[in-house]
Amino acid sequence: MYRMLFALVLRRFDAETVHHLTVRAFAVLSTLPLVKRWLYKALAPQDPALRVSAFGVHFPGPLGLAAGFDKDAACAEGVAAVGFGHVEVGTITAHGQPGNPRPRLFREVSQRAVINRMGFNNYGAAAAARRLRRTRGLPVVVGVNIGKTKVVPESEAAADYVTSAKILAPLADYLVVNVSSPNTPGLRNLQAVELLRPLLKSVKDVADATPRRTPLLVKIAPDLADEDVDAVADLAIELGLDGIIATNTTIRHGGQAGGLSGRPLKARSLEVLRRLRARVGDRLTLVSVGGVEDVDDVWERLLAGATLVQGYTGWVYGGPLWASRIHRQLSRRLRRHGHKSVTEVIGKTA
Repeated sequence: MYRMLFALVLRRFDAETVHHLTVRAFAVLSTLPLVKRWLYKALAPQDPALRVSAFGVHFPGPLGLAAGFDKDAACAEGVAAVGFGHVEVGTITAHGQPGNPRPRLFREVSQRAVINRMGFNNYGAAAAARRLRRTRGLPVVVGVNIGKTKVVPESEAAADYVTSAKILAPLADYLVVNVSSPNTPGLRNLQAVELLRPLLKSVKDVADATPRRTPLLVKIAPDLADEDVDAVADLAIELGLDGIIATNTTIRHGGQAGGLSGRPLKARSLEVLRRLRARVGDRLTLVSVGGVEDVDDVWERLLAGATLVQGYTGWVYGGPLWASRIHRQLSRRLRRHGHKSVTEVIGKTA
């Protein structure tokens, strides 16, 4: 039914308009206690074999929603109710900003892909914090992804990230430093180790000082050269980070400006994951995102060393029950292969 709805109706509307309407719908769902609890019981991962622990946080299932959908922490509970094991909100900047001019979100249906040049449009860290302070009616794991405010110069980037971290780290189950979006000028320059080291160290000092020490991860681009992937991995070990999220969108698509996500990113995302696993082993939690479409992709990422897997574009094309369906299929596959827990699969073939 969803494929028919998408083909006949949704794809005919502006992608960003559909995105905003969907966020509002899930935000409304988040305010309906009985409905969201019923959906959570029916759709969220309930099989104990799917449970995963990473950096001291317990996840009901390995598949979560990547940053980019819930930019302002408006609907995490609604999203969790339809089957995601965690929700990463953001990217959130210290100061609110409108993002890039519209149109800025485009479907590439033939490739099952999306191009976006949103530019971190959000209402800012203080507004997101007000939402994150609300009591959660569901046991949803919420990660917070932070980025650089566009008008802040590169020389002041670390202080800008620290501002966001001070506001948001105490409210997050984990914190992510995003230096890999292609849609904020100069942002990807911060992936260079000489710039990244002081930035991550400053944010880590903030995360470590929260009452329960907020785990800190860094999100990298698929377009990094292999030696730069190694350098970031080494830096993460050196600084004592909790993990790496690989990967963000790619600019190597030959199309219009913006980052490409979805099926075309699959091979490179998996390649980066395998390289990271070979470099860091199990010393860091690896979160794989990029081109995840079905249970086969999730299974492959787990085997390659990912503890957690994320998707977003796959959800766009797979429909609202996409995550719930994959978790059910993963549960059956585990038993078919004789595994009692998803943790038995992680890193079995790199």
